[in-house]
Amino acid sequence: MKHFHSNHLSMRFPMFSSPLIPFLLFVLSTSATALQYRFPRLNPVGEKFLHHSQVLNPLPLDDFKTYYYNQTLDHFNYRPESYTTFPQRYIINFKYWGGANSSAPIFAYLGAEAPIDDDLDFIGFMTDNAIQFNALLIYIEHRYYGKSIPFRSRDEALRNASTLGYFNSAQAVADYADILIHVKKELHANYSPVIVIGGSYGGMLASWFRLKYPHVALGALASSAPILYFDDITPHDGYYTVVNKDFRGVSETCYETIKKSWSEIEIVASQPNGLSILDQEFKTCRPLRGYSELEDYLWSMYATAAQYNHPPGYPVTRICDAIDGTFSVNGTLSKIAAGVFAFRGNISCYVNEPRNETETDVGWRWQSCSEMVMPISSDDDMFPPYPFDLQSVISYCNRLYGVPPRPHWATTYYGGHDIRLVLQRFGSNIIFSNGLKDPYSIAGVLLNISDSLLAVYTTNGSHCLDILKAKETDPEWVVTQRKTEVGIIKGWISEYYADLEKYKQMKQ
Repeated sequence: MKHFHSNHLSMRFPMFSSPLIPFLLFVLSTSATALQYRFPRLNPVGEKFLHHSQVLNPLPLDDFKTYYYNQTLDHFNYRPESYTTFPQRYIINFKYWGGANSSAPIFAYLGAEAPIDDDLDFIGFMTDNAIQFNALLIYIEHRYYGKSIPFRSRDEALRNASTLGYFNSAQAVADYADILIHVKKELHANYSPVIVIGGSYGGMLASWFRLKYPHVALGALASSAPILYFDDITPHDGYYTVVNKDFRGVSETCYETIKKSWSEIEIVASQPNGLSILDQEFKTCRPLRGYSELEDYLWSMYATAAQYNHPPGYPVTRICDAIDGTFSVNGTLSKIAAGVFAFRGNISCYVNEPRNETETDVGWRWQSCSEMVMPISSDDDMFPPYPFDLQSVISYCNRLYGVPPRPHWATTYYGGHDIRLVLQRFGSNIIFSNGLKDPYSIAGVLLNISDSLLAVYTTNGSHCLDILKAKETDPEWVVTQRKTEVGIIKGWISEYYADLEKYKQMKQ
C-alpha cells in the first residue's frame, strides 16, 4: 500500500510479496522490501523476532506424533478440480489425554501464517494446562504453509492467482473443521469437547471458527485477535497511536528524540556523503541506497518493540534507556543508533542485514492482498504521517497478482460492524484476550458482549503473551489473566458435561 515508486509503499502496510513473476519482483523490488518492515506483523510468536529470547526447556519431541490428512482443496464448490486433495499436517500430543471413555477434552491450536513447528514450544498455554484438563493437544497447520502445500509443490502452489485462489481463511477454517471431525472419529471421541486456541491471525481464526462451526468447537480462546481492523471499524491510525503511547509512557524524552529523528536523518542524507555518514553511525551491513531504507528499518523496530514488549526484557524500555543514556557530538543520530544496538544486541552489523524471504513473507503478502486488508496508517506523531490509500493497495495487488483485494469481504463473511449489538444474539463461548500495550489491541474486543463472549485483558500486556509458555519471571498480572482464562474454559466444559449427562439419560 504505498506508492509503487517508493520504498514507503512496503513498510507501513500489509506485507504483499510475490513469489511470482520475476519481472514484477524486479520492478517492485523497492516496494516489496519496504513492505516487510513498516506493516506490523501479525504473529503470536514475536519472541523469535526480538533476537533476545529462546525457548527454555523445549518439549520432548517424542511427545508429539505427526499425521497427514488428505485434505480437500476447495470446500465450497463442486467442480471436478475442487475434489483435488493435498496432505495437510497436524501434530498430536497424547501424553496428557484422559481418553475417549471419559470424554476428556481436546485443545486444538489453529496454525496461522507460518509452519506449525515453532508453535509446539512457544505456545505454552496448551502444554501448561493440559494436565489439569486431561486434554488431548492437536496442532493443525494452515494450508499453504510448512508441509501443508497443495498442488504437490510450493512453486506450483504459489505460481499464480489461479493456484493461490484456494489460499484464504474460509478454506483454512473449513480445513480445521474437517481434521477435528476426522480425529474425533478416529479416536472414538465423539463427546470430547473441543476448545480451539489461536493467537494474532490465528486468534482471529479461532473466534471465527467458533462462530462458523459451533457444532465442532465448544469454545475458543482468541488471543490478540484484531478482528475489528477491517472496513474502517477501527481508526486507521489506531495501531500507531498505541505505539506512540507505549514509547511516551516509558520516556517523554525518548519519544521526542524519535519524533525529531526522521527529519534529521533526511537532512544528513541530503548532504555530500550523507548516506556514508549514516552507514557509519548505524553500522549498516551494506551501504544504504537511500535514507528510506534506514527509516523503514527504524519504523519496523519501534513497532515490533511495542507489539512484543514482553517481560522481563521489555524492548521499548531497553530502546529508550539507550536513547536517553547516550550523549555524543552527533546528537540525535547517535541516540537513535544506540537504541538500535540495544534492541538487537551485540552483532557484527545492523540495518540491511542479509535476509532470505520467508514463507510468511510470501504467504501473508498474498493474504493481505486478497482478504486481510487492514487499513493501517500513521498520523503526525512519533512517526511521520502516512495515510492509508486503498486505491494504491488495489493497484499494487493487481500488479502483483492480476486480481484486486476484497477489502470488505472479512466483515461480510465473518461480521464485525456493530459487534456488541449483533454477536450477543447468536455467539457464545469466546474469550477475546488482549494486552493493552499491544498496538493490535486497538482492534480487539475489549468489552464483554455477553456472559460467554468475554473480554479478558491486562493493562500492561503485549501481543499474545497470555498463550506463550509460562515463566517464573512472569508478572502477577499475566499469571492472573491466564488463570481467568482457564477458569472460564473450565466453566464451559463443566456445563457441557452436565448437558451431556442429561442428553445421555434422555437417550436411554
